[in-house]
Amino acid sequence: MFMIFCDDWGMAKRYRPVDRDQAFLFPPDMRDWLSAEHPVHLVIRVVEQHLDTSALHALRRTGGAGTAGYDPDMLVTVLIWAYAHQVTSSRRIEQLCHTDVAFRLICAGNLPDHVTFARFRAAFPGPVGSLFAQVLALCAALGMGRLGVVALDGTKIAAPASKSANRTEDKLRKMAAETVARHGETDAAEDELFGQGRRGDEVPEDVWSPRDRDGRISAALAGLERQRAAAGAGHRETCEEFLAGAAAGTPRMGPPPAGTEVELARMQVERATAAQQAKIDDWDERNAQSLARAGRGLRNPPRRPASQHVRVREAQARLQRAIARQAAAAARAAEKEKSRKGPGPVRNITDPDSRLMPVRGGGFIQGYNAQNVASEDGLIIATCLTQDTGDTTWLKPMTQAAEAAAALITARQPPATAGSDKPGSDEASGDAWRRTGYRPDGAGGYDGPIGLLLADAGYCSEDNITTAGPPRLIATGKLRDLERKARAQDGPDGTASPATTAMAGLLQTEDGITAYRHRGHISETPHGDIKHNKRFRQLSVRGLAKASAEWQFTATTANLFKAISTGHLTSQALDNLAAQAR
Repeated sequence: MFMIFCDDWGMAKRYRPVDRDQAFLFPPDMRDWLSAEHPVHLVIRVVEQHLDTSALHALRRTGGAGTAGYDPDMLVTVLIWAYAHQVTSSRRIEQLCHTDVAFRLICAGNLPDHVTFARFRAAFPGPVGSLFAQVLALCAALGMGRLGVVALDGTKIAAPASKSANRTEDKLRKMAAETVARHGETDAAEDELFGQGRRGDEVPEDVWSPRDRDGRISAALAGLERQRAAAGAGHRETCEEFLAGAAAGTPRMGPPPAGTEVELARMQVERATAAQQAKIDDWDERNAQSLARAGRGLRNPPRRPASQHVRVREAQARLQRAIARQAAAAARAAEKEKSRKGPGPVRNITDPDSRLMPVRGGGFIQGYNAQNVASEDGLIIATCLTQDTGDTTWLKPMTQAAEAAAALITARQPPATAGSDKPGSDEASGDAWRRTGYRPDGAGGYDGPIGLLLADAGYCSEDNITTAGPPRLIATGKLRDLERKARAQDGPDGTASPATTAMAGLLQTEDGITAYRHRGHISETPHGDIKHNKRFRQLSVRGLAKASAEWQFTATTANLFKAISTGHLTSQALDNLAAQAR
């Protein structure tokens, strides 16, 4: 018996023809290669018509020697589009300018190489701040920038450097010595070969390039020395202020700084000795007057010199104890340094400005700490790239930057939206904050554009809570702990400072919890967009100045595409702005 199976594979199918010899006629206008709704048209129009790029045009040449340069407007548009679409490599951008329709449209037939993009991006530290402010003003003119509640947060961003490239100061000094010796041998060989003297085309000694390993070693060593000198100078200044106050009879509150205990004890000995000697001198003077007047002296003369008085001996005993404690502390510090397992302060010889940054979940990355203030609708209104591993010292400078940006936003917003999200509006967060009635010291009369500033526990300090500025909620612990205490009706434990205790109590109220719950969404959404959607997790350039410019450019791109994704930035909206300008 024979069985015949018939399946679809045995039957003829109809396919679309694959004819690679087919000739096509592209539209003569490159802008028609993509639909009119494609966002690349908006980006091109924003750069050409709504941004002042004169600072970019003032940069050095943007092309090869002896040829016409590339238009800076075109180059910055390419970089904006590339950063928004997860591309930061100059070589990859060059490839896409040949193969991707959107990139080709931006270039308009010009195809810059990767060196042009790299050089152009390296010059960003000057003009990028102006671009950030202009895009922020454009977003405000489109109705964005809700300032009822803003949030400050930091995020760690990796540098283009490996953790294994960190070296201790001893190792850096050894490497620097080897470099000097090697250069000396080379110079001697060249002098013997070419004779004494300089050629006249040497690179200046104060210039170092990220590609120059010897220069990076020197920069890393100099950074460690500056840090140690700054720390020492700061400690000396604190000690001098404390001792000056003690000498003037107006000592500062709190424990004395380390290293001042012996000097304070010595002051007490001198003060006690002087006081007792003054009593002896006073008795001698009165005794001399009595002898001259009545012919007889006073009774009960001082039985011992000032140095033997009981109070002086007690002060001297305290001095000896202070000297012993200082010696013991020095011995403990030396033993701790000797038995230390870690390498101590280090610097990276690939990017000397980067630092080892602790990250959530444990571990470290080699990078920087980016500080951002975000508005309620997701705009980054202030940003700064820092070398600090912690956040505490950055609340005041970032608040000042945020207030300046908020003033710019308020001035550029259309009348229909300006001020609509101030505290007391119908927004849940703003209304909850209004009901708390809390104002930090110095903020009772605050009438600025920011309604409420939210920050996590990394910014909690007495100074940050009480300093003048907009009203704020700064977490004194994790939100879940605060809410659990509120449900259990537990008050603050009273061990913290008064301002911190008051802030903890406020965060345990229903209104405080309601307002603070907005922090995570407001502050962390821009970070998620940059790191996850745009996949910008590592900087492409080295050195704090260039890295800061690249981060600020990334924030500029994020704001621009936030306006596009939310529907605020459209062709009609740009037409309306152009009509208003006329």
